Amino acid sequence: MTSIPYAADRVSVAPMMDWTDRHCRFFHRLLTQRALLYTEMVTTGALIHGDVPRHLRFNGEEHPIALQLGGSEPADLAHCAKLGQAWGYDEININCGCPSERVQRGAFGACLMAEPQLVADCVKAMVDAVDVPVTVKHRIGIDKTESYDFVRDFVGTVSEAGCQTFIVHARNAWLKGLSPKQNREVPPLRYELVHRLKHDFPALRFSINGGIAQTAQVHDQLRLLDGVMVGREAYHNPWWLAEWDASFFGEPQRELTREGIEAQMCDYMVREAAAHGTPWSNVARHMLGLRNGLAGARRWRQVWSDHRLKGKDPHAVMALAHEPAEMAA
Repeated sequence: MTSIPYAADRVSVAPMMDWTDRHCRFFHRLLTQRALLYTEMVTTGALIHGDVPRHLRFNGEEHPIALQLGGSEPADLAHCAKLGQAWGYDEININCGCPSERVQRGAFGACLMAEPQLVADCVKAMVDAVDVPVTVKHRIGIDKTESYDFVRDFVGTVSEAGCQTFIVHARNAWLKGLSPKQNREVPPLRYELVHRLKHDFPALRFSINGGIAQTAQVHDQLRLLDGVMVGREAYHNPWWLAEWDASFFGEPQRELTREGIEAQMCDYMVREAAAHGTPWSNVARHMLGLRNGLAGARRWRQVWSDHRLKGKDPHAVMALAHEPAEMAA
């Protein structure tokens, strides 16, 4: 099978708060070399007033990697986009899809969809400030607004400011009355609206997000759209990512094993502890789905979740995790 130069955003792993930190992304990159990886959302305030290296540091192996920003002030977003480019990110994304009340209090996230001209101003400021692509992640609507015209007009306005790529979570964001967890599950998915956007704006790139958890689903969407973004399934079932380069990017199938990936993660844990004092548990939590469906997976997860072992070398923890239960008793 010959490699086809597909764009990295053909398949991507979604930005997920508290999950897609640099340790998680390093783990995912061991499994897929081609998919685009996103940071957790980083607010403009955190970068302007906080510890920039803590928020923007990443491992060189993580490329291609996109920085997702949360904010609503064009000048602040332009400043932070420049920081992202200076730190080496391959794309800058603005969050117009998160429905949490905490994000709303910051006047960004999904509530920005009600102000398309403000989003356009933000995008224009960012596009003028950086050379890397500026993209927007958004919903198909907010609250009970079911009209396709709403999301069509949002995309039309924002695209005029220079955004060429839109990542669309194909369900409404309810700004009141639902928790963020409920908001990922309760409003119905309406993939057909994303397909209509591609039909109406054929020159723009559209990736779809929401409820996609199987290889066949990804292929179905790629026949109609430019990309697919996978969220929770990528995190909870990470071994699926080991198929992606061959299934979606035309690459030869790599000879990977779960044990080999785990051993590389142990090496990474040792390096992180030496360089930054990072406890191995901060890293291990992201790989707990690696052995899902295999015999002994439950005990393996228990060992890697056991904070009483935090003083042990990670390779020793790995050996313990693979001992038969009766030997460990």
